[in-house]
Amino acid sequence: MNTRTETGFTPIDPALYAKAFQLLDPAPEPTAPADPAAPSPVSVILAAAPPVHRPGPVEKTLTDALAFLDTHGWAKLRLIHPEGARCSIGALRAAAGTRDAAYRDAGNLLLDEARRQHGNQWEAIPVWNDSHTGAQVRGVWEAAIQRAHHQNI
Repeated sequence: MNTRTETGFTPIDPALYAKAFQLLDPAPEPTAPADPAAPSPVSVILAAAPPVHRPGPVEKTLTDALAFLDTHGWAKLRLIHPEGARCSIGALRAAAGTRDAAYRDAGNLLLDEARRQHGNQWEAIPVWNDSHTGAQVRGVWEAAIQRAHHQNI
């Protein structure tokens, strides 16, 4: 049986490798012995990290629509203004992309909030949008987003 032991590799200098690893990962400086009563650094980091909020689909749709209004502008009396501004329902459609459950629920929540703030006579978002100022419309959007956030939807 012929077993070849010659690998053809260049021999290494162990001292060179030791120096390279020392440069990459220097030895930590000596510290005082840890207080057993003190929390570990990992538990301090975990305790200090706030919980991450992941918006639900309704909150995300409403937030994206309001961001669209902030970016492109708000319009009255038309769905889409020639310069790109939109009314509330136009912004909602742009943010949702499709008329799925999140779109419908976001629209219902927005209309419900409009009725809470401006009376129950509003039958649809476009009519309410066209009957109010930009500040009033924005206030309803912000309140609807807060409701969606608190309801975690």
